[in-house]
Amino acid sequence: MFLIVGLGNPEEKYAKTFHNLGFLAAGDVCAKLHTKFKKRECEASVAEAYLGGEKLIVARPVTYMNASGRAVRQLMAKYKISPSQLVVIYDDYDLPKGHVRVRPSGSAGTHNGMRSVIAETGLTQFARIRIGIRDSEVNIPLIDYVLSDIAKEDYELFTSACGRAAEAAIALSLGEPVDRVMTRYNG
Repeated sequence: MFLIVGLGNPEEKYAKTFHNLGFLAAGDVCAKLHTKFKKRECEASVAEAYLGGEKLIVARPVTYMNASGRAVRQLMAKYKISPSQLVVIYDDYDLPKGHVRVRPSGSAGTHNGMRSVIAETGLTQFARIRIGIRDSEVNIPLIDYVLSDIAKEDYELFTSACGRAAEAAIALSLGEPVDRVMTRYNG
């Protein structure tokens, strides 16, 4: 069993913001696996699929970004998910816009949602897929930037990045070694 969690904010007004790229990528996972978010449990919208004979849970926390860890902790407990079965997808200001980076572990960096996940679960050794959002031409406070809408001229770039992040999450869920997934999707 695997748990893929895309981080974001649940309200419609945040749907096209940088901070919702994790939600968008989780939606892409569902589209690729022909499933939908059908139920709500553990403070998350949840979809289920079977991949390689194993159950896969895809989730979007409804707790807002800064409390995402509560949903992750609850889902891990309910489904008895080990750290090696967890993949978290999120936006990352520390990467250039449109870049995807897969890592087997790490810190939260500047991301409050990941801080919450790490604080609530007590874990740092789980796969994460980061989607870069930094634009060197934009000079506004980080909190304003992550909650701003993605520019129309960049939408295709981020749609592609979310698709690649979804493919990487599926590859990890199929048991592909993280170093091989990193080689294929990082950059």
